[in-house]
Amino acid sequence: MKKFFSTQYSAGAFNIAVLALRLTFGLFLLLIHGMDKITHFSKYEYSFFDFLNIGHRWSLVLCIFAEVVCAGLVVLGLFTRFAALVLVINFSVASFMALKGQSLEVHQVAVCYLCVFFALLLTGPGRYSVDGAMGK
Repeated sequence: MKKFFSTQYSAGAFNIAVLALRLTFGLFLLLIHGMDKITHFSKYEYSFFDFLNIGHRWSLVLCIFAEVVCAGLVVLGLFTRFAALVLVINFSVASFMALKGQSLEVHQVAVCYLCVFFALLLTGPGRYSVDGAMGK
């Protein structure tokens, strides 16, 4: 019981927690959001939020890159901080620009992903990752 209320943690528990975050949120993002944008590309390509004034289609392509390629890199734990940075930018745009003025219920998923990928940006991939295996 004493350990349950302790503020200390072991390196193994930390690495397992980071692995769980990477796998859960990376796979959910890739499979639910990223694959949806790929399979319904024609539905989104003329109405997607154009935050850089480069066109709806190219903004969608950048979002797909973030939600598929970078989410896959996070799952693998390869170039995790770079991928997490791209995802933090992606979800910052979604949270604070694309969903601006909408209710908190609409923002909930984007803010949740933003917080998780910001935490991964700060902590890194952990030991159980490709980066950890390579000794980065």
